Amino acid sequence: MKVGDRVCIKNSVVVYHHPQNRNQPFDVKGMEGEIVAIVQEWQGRPVSANWPILVQFDKKFKTHLKEDEVELISSEV
Repeated sequence: MKVGDRVCIKNSVVVYHHPQNRNQPFDVKGMEGEIVAIVQEWQGRPVSANWPILVQFDKKFKTHLKEDEVELISSEV
């Protein structure tokens, strides 16, 4: 997977920062989004992030996920 790929959330993942459900549990399973970043470094230093894949679902909502939580839909060539 790489930046620009479309992905679908295949596992049940509960987040608490969804814009319409702030501070309430919200399951993102089945939602589709685009990978906007893969976290490999922070402030110029390499890191091993627990949730390295940053997926943006719409203009106001994005979240970090693990590689086994997302499924590739289409790859940008």
